[in-house]
Amino acid sequence: MQVFRFRIFHAVGIALLMVACLAASPREAAAQDATSFIQSLGTRGLQAMAPSLPPAQQEARFKQLLDGNFDIPGISRFVLGPYARTMSPGAQQQFGTLFRDYLAQVYTTRLRRYADAPFRATGSRPSGTGETIVTSQVWANNSPFGLDWHATNQNGRWLVTDVVVDGVSMKATQRSEFAAIIQRNGGQPDSLISVLRQQLAQAR
Repeated sequence: MQVFRFRIFHAVGIALLMVACLAASPREAAAQDATSFIQSLGTRGLQAMAPSLPPAQQEARFKQLLDGNFDIPGISRFVLGPYARTMSPGAQQQFGTLFRDYLAQVYTTRLRRYADAPFRATGSRPSGTGETIVTSQVWANNSPFGLDWHATNQNGRWLVTDVVVDGVSMKATQRSEFAAIIQRNGGQPDSLISVLRQQLAQAR
């Protein structure tokens, strides 16, 4: 966050400054809102992994964060890719619920090691597709690694649409993995529902 200090010596200067700020404020405010949103979300996500909490409670808290802060329906459609067109609405709904549970299970397992790590949103920029990319760092073992969060403002509410780690997209990775599962099961997209349900049951 940049902090500007201005010295205003006369009324005309004040007026010009107000006009300039008003003209620049929408983009700057949007970027700041996205950065604040990710700062809060990242901090709460790591707090949900507190070692004092049992794994089931960690996963439940992470599901709440996913439900309230991620565009799960949009991400679900993306990861299904062309297979979404051949799935019934009921099957897509089942997949969306299982996919949310799958993400919670996978990422709580991966994030537990960073439960006490500092998180810091470091900046933001427009993506050119109507989204805002917020850069961030998590410190672990005295060294940082970067995460880029893609966020979109939907009716005044910020939602995450993707997380990129070291240039690797979360949803693109899941799309490739799920396509491979479907192909291994005769190209039937409904088979993905059975596989996810089985994996979740084994994990529990």
